[in-house]
Amino acid sequence: MTLSTERIQELQEIAKQVRVDIVSMVHAAKCGHPGGPMGMADFMTVLFMEHLNLNAENLNDPGRDRFVLGNGHTCAGYYALLAAKGLIPHEELLTFRKLGSRLQGHPHRTPEMGIDFSTGSLGTGLSAAAGMALGARLNGTAAHVYCTSSDGDSQEGQIWEAATSAAHFELANLTVIVDFNNIQIDGKMRDVMNVRDLRAKYEAFGWNALDVDGHDLGALDQALSETRNTSMPTAIIAHTTIGKGVGYMEDTSSWHGVAPDDEQLAVALAELGAAG
Repeated sequence: MTLSTERIQELQEIAKQVRVDIVSMVHAAKCGHPGGPMGMADFMTVLFMEHLNLNAENLNDPGRDRFVLGNGHTCAGYYALLAAKGLIPHEELLTFRKLGSRLQGHPHRTPEMGIDFSTGSLGTGLSAAAGMALGARLNGTAAHVYCTSSDGDSQEGQIWEAATSAAHFELANLTVIVDFNNIQIDGKMRDVMNVRDLRAKYEAFGWNALDVDGHDLGALDQALSETRNTSMPTAIIAHTTIGKGVGYMEDTSSWHGVAPDDEQLAVALAELGAAG
């Protein structure tokens, strides 16, 4: 079913709040990775609010969906959406990366928060997600497993080992969303190590694959809906802009892992319509 105009507007507001939370969390911690999750906020919002069967009532249900944040350093946005779904208190977000906090700089498996897997080492997320998807099939559950990855993450050989296995076992209950922003910590992805056409690569490995504007909420919803009606795993290549929503962060590799100072935070909040 196509999202209504009203629902798209509601999701846009949620994604904006996610971006506000990201810059606020990273600023409060004085460290972290704001750029990546800002770019991912739109597709993560559509996934979490419209498709991912995860809520406070079904945490212990073996048939609920699973999620793996393959690019674990982008967890500020992940935590913001867990708060949006009522899985953690919103006020806990400002403990991000602080001593004793549950909200570490990379996700740590915490079942009571709905965090299904610890990530950080790039390349491992898709392997874990493929294992979960195969396990769900063997256990006879309807769980769908969603995983995020990135263009930089796709430079890891383990990604393609997992892609081979997922196609071999015909894991139709597995979807990876690749954040394709052409940015990684050392600069432009195409200059560092060009992964080229990821849609064509996943198709060559036997996956269903499609390209989508990673900021078009309606198109993202349609792409995610299609993953439920396939016989093979699906890769959604989401073309995004790092730092989306804050002008000085957009398409700039230096914002991969730098916290905004007080002045930069004020500018960011003003641009996001949340000044003060």
